[in-house]
Amino acid sequence: MGSKAVKAATPAVAALIAGGAEYELLPYEHRAGEHAFGDEAVRALAGSGLAPEQIFKTLLISLDRGSDLAVAVIPVPATLSLKAAAAALGRAKATMADPAAAERSSGYVVGGISPLGQRKQLPTVIDASALTWERILCSAGKRGLQMALARTIWSGSPAR
Repeated sequence: MGSKAVKAATPAVAALIAGGAEYELLPYEHRAGEHAFGDEAVRALAGSGLAPEQIFKTLLISLDRGSDLAVAVIPVPATLSLKAAAAALGRAKATMADPAAAERSSGYVVGGISPLGQRKQLPTVIDASALTWERILCSAGKRGLQMALARTIWSGSPAR
């Protein structure tokens, strides 16, 4: 009897499966018209015993006013310091990426951009607080779907 291949829900989940990483998917109802995607995830998962600071958002930034993009992963309640992110990446300046450019580069829609399984591999900085939690949540690659990951999955330059 052959084994049945499991179809991954998103490229992020496929990357976790390919890497043998443990994860848990946490779906929630995404409301049409909602644009504060991280806050929506925090509200939806409020009853799960997670602190808002355990839920992370994925932001794409443009470096040195050019077309080079990078990824910043920070807690939902936090505000990204573009200066600190640029410095962590060895660059002089960073701005928020154009949403259309972020979607083209990542392969995900805004509000569902995961730090994993992106179309293009980009330099990534992760807030140092990710290492203080046993597990954190981030987008699994679509609106209304978070994934819980062990802190051991994260590596890279911490920045806030």
